[in-house]
Amino acid sequence: MAIQTLSEKIIRNIQKVIVGKEETIKLMLAAVLCEGHILLEDVPGTGKTTLARALATSLGCSFRRIQFTPDLLPSDVTGLNWFNQKSQEFEFRQGPIFSQVILADEINRATPRTQSALLEAMQERQITSDGVSRPLPRPFLVLATQNPVELEGTFPLPEAQLDRFLMKVVIGYPQQMEENAILERFRTADPMTDLTAAVSPEEVLQAQVERRAITVEESVRDYIVRIARATRGHVDIQLGASPRATMALYAACQAWAGLHERPFVLPDDVKHLAPMVFCHRIIISPQSQLRGRSAEELVEDIVSEVPVPVES
Repeated sequence: MAIQTLSEKIIRNIQKVIVGKEETIKLMLAAVLCEGHILLEDVPGTGKTTLARALATSLGCSFRRIQFTPDLLPSDVTGLNWFNQKSQEFEFRQGPIFSQVILADEINRATPRTQSALLEAMQERQITSDGVSRPLPRPFLVLATQNPVELEGTFPLPEAQLDRFLMKVVIGYPQQMEENAILERFRTADPMTDLTAAVSPEEVLQAQVERRAITVEESVRDYIVRIARATRGHVDIQLGASPRATMALYAACQAWAGLHERPFVLPDDVKHLAPMVFCHRIIISPQSQLRGRSAEELVEDIVSEVPVPVES
């Protein structure tokens, strides 16, 4: 099945519940195609949980929501070995991480120790407990949310954790017409209860294989690398984008091209996705923060300054 055909089915299905937000849905699908993860940063009530549930249902995948709190333990996420008195043996009880779509709600409210329980799962798609590695189901996607306003009692995500997220996406408030449509759609019942799968997990895995075949011409690939390297030498940036970030942008551009029915990546794809892939990974200097600069502005400045490849 072509990537665009698959995406159209999923988008139509999700929009039975979610009003508008097609761009956000496409970004989440791009993450699915890249086997990446999404950090959703927005205030409560903008539909983050509903969007995650609708995506999981549309993909035909299992879904678990983990509410991150200060007293949450790593074993509450990954699972633990417990002694079965009946069999007189230790048995492993799987945690909620053993699902295909995970919603890590308010991830920055958990302690760093618990946050780190996700690192191996997000990068290697497995969990190691007592020296035994257990693979996670595929496809595997972590959608983590955090509130950018209420920061009291939170633990900022370390760079190692942030670098595992393919993109940071801000949902934003709906437009006036969209908010009216939301009231009408949820007037009599919750449409989420009647939502069914639009595709199968096997079709998603096949689309992930097709994404890797999308062409990235040498000059466009070099354009991606030059943008990443420009973040490392910028006077206002203390920590630039890592090689993992460069690989993430490369894969995201392939997925974005596939979602728009193109077998090749354009420089415009790179321009569009670079801020969402790089902004949460870089650390801006204290002097730049005092001047009111943001990571988004700096990445957009870099993208505008790096020469765009043109057809010879």
